[in-house]
Amino acid sequence: MIRRMFLGLGLSLFALGACTNANDLDKAPVDLGNFSLGHNIVVAPNLTKGPLSREADKDQFIKLMKNAVDERFGRYEGDKLYHFGISLDGYVLAQPGIPVVASPKSILIFNVTVWDDETGKKLNEEVKQITVLETFGGHTLLGSGYTQSPEQQMQGLVRNGVKEIQNWLRREMHTQGWFKDKT
Repeated sequence: MIRRMFLGLGLSLFALGACTNANDLDKAPVDLGNFSLGHNIVVAPNLTKGPLSREADKDQFIKLMKNAVDERFGRYEGDKLYHFGISLDGYVLAQPGIPVVASPKSILIFNVTVWDDETGKKLNEEVKQITVLETFGGHTLLGSGYTQSPEQQMQGLVRNGVKEIQNWLRREMHTQGWFKDKT
């Protein structure tokens, strides 16, 4: 099942990789209402390596994701705590390919659940699955397998993934009323 997900994602997500700019941590955080990060739990019980991928260290992936979540969401100083449960499910770390023509892209697939500390309930009844690609740019133009170590690829993926969590939370705040004071 994971293998089919990886194969189908390659083309359909090509354009999405360019849309994620995780290099905005030097700017003020986007508004997330009364959000403040509580627990940041990251697990990887079923982490699956995709086809033609380099090996990744599961514990390193977990550590990088936790650090990226803390870096992005630890900046929020809202008056209510919200907890994250994140499960890393699948990845592809690009190997060197034929530059430009067949340079493989790195991919990360993970699930997120958000809990409201005050109510003890999940905000999202169904887990939110997020899939991200590596950032496209000068350092990945020839393929990140050529220009980056596996650790650098993992770091880029988790930073893009955490930025996508932020984008999702912002959408839910506006559509579902998450993180707004209930008066």
